[in-house]
Amino acid sequence: MINFTSKQRAYVRSLAHNLDPIFQIGKNGFTPEVTTAISEALETKELIKINVLKNCSEDPKEIGPVLAERTRSSLIQVMGRRITLYKESEDNKVIEIPKAK
Repeated sequence: MINFTSKQRAYVRSLAHNLDPIFQIGKNGFTPEVTTAISEALETKELIKINVLKNCSEDPKEIGPVLAERTRSSLIQVMGRRITLYKESEDNKVIEIPKAK
């Protein structure tokens, strides 16, 4: 998990702007299987969006930090019902985060 500066977070948010959500969390919430799948996707893609459906009983602002903790990723933002997560890949590093000054 990386502690981003505000400029680094803004940079990663700008990269995520055009991404489509690749996971949906519905009425079953986030099960261990969903958490595992999200972890695998983060290793492959580094930056993903997750859509929390309206039939999910949990608040996206509560789900985001828990998902980030369980997947050992960084919560970039929760906007409406969308959660954006980032985790630097060990094998497939694609995104280069600007260094903090």
